Amino acid sequence: MVISDLSEQSGLPPSSIYYHFGNKLGVLVALLERTFEDLHASFPSPSAFDGSPPLERFELWFTAACTALDQRPEYLRLLIAVSIGSHADADTVRGTVRRIRAYGYTSWVEALTPVFAPVDSPEDTELVERLAVLGRAMTDGLSVATSFDGTTYVSHVPAFVALVRGFAEDRQRARRR
Repeated sequence: MVISDLSEQSGLPPSSIYYHFGNKLGVLVALLERTFEDLHASFPSPSAFDGSPPLERFELWFTAACTALDQRPEYLRLLIAVSIGSHADADTVRGTVRRIRAYGYTSWVEALTPVFAPVDSPEDTELVERLAVLGRAMTDGLSVATSFDGTTYVSHVPAFVALVRGFAEDRQRARRR
């Protein structure tokens, strides 16, 4: 899409678009920012489920997060397209993508900490951080899978929750020994 297309569709003169956004990249970054704000306004914080036991809390959060992503499937697709597209190296794009991904990472850490690091040990904290990177990467991959396979994010919840649950149970058994 070019500025003339945006001008035609929006009814704004190209000069106004250039004035407010600078160029196509500015429009793209603004679109990504707006999509991020809209999605995350409805995106649950893991702390919203604090009254539940840790594994149930994780499952409730992950289900709610996937439901939000199912309602806005274009969000992660846009994020991935922008982050690997021709403008991926632009400072504005890189900064926006890093901020959005940092938010995802922080959410994963917050969701996984009660399960794997209820007491603040360095070993458990490191595990949560590694699992948060994996969770964020898995979410990125789900955006591709949902596009190719025609599935939903929510349809992947049971398998990932079973994986987290099994790993948590294995760790608990190992600690009891």
